[in-house]
Amino acid sequence: MFQKVKKNYVKIFLSFLFLYFIINLLGGERGLISYTKKKNDLKNLEIEEKKLINKMSDIEHKNSLLADNLDLDYIEILIRDKFHYGKKGETTYIIKNNDN
Repeated sequence: MFQKVKKNYVKIFLSFLFLYFIINLLGGERGLISYTKKKNDLKNLEIEEKKLINKMSDIEHKNSLLADNLDLDYIEILIRDKFHYGKKGETTYIIKNNDN
């Protein structure tokens, strides 16, 4: 038995080395499976970042309408929207966007 192992020492060593590299290539923290998960997470985070940047620019635009040069039309829209304010004899139409 020991003689067979001694004769095939190089083959056994190379097979274990091959298995070691295959296991570490696929699994582990830096393997292919982990790489694809991290790549998908990166895509999702980039999409979320773009959404947040668009939302932030929208808020900055609305803030500039109220702060720098006062836009009376925008203030009127805010008052009508928040307080349901309207003039006598005025008809208000509410358009709801349904994505369904």
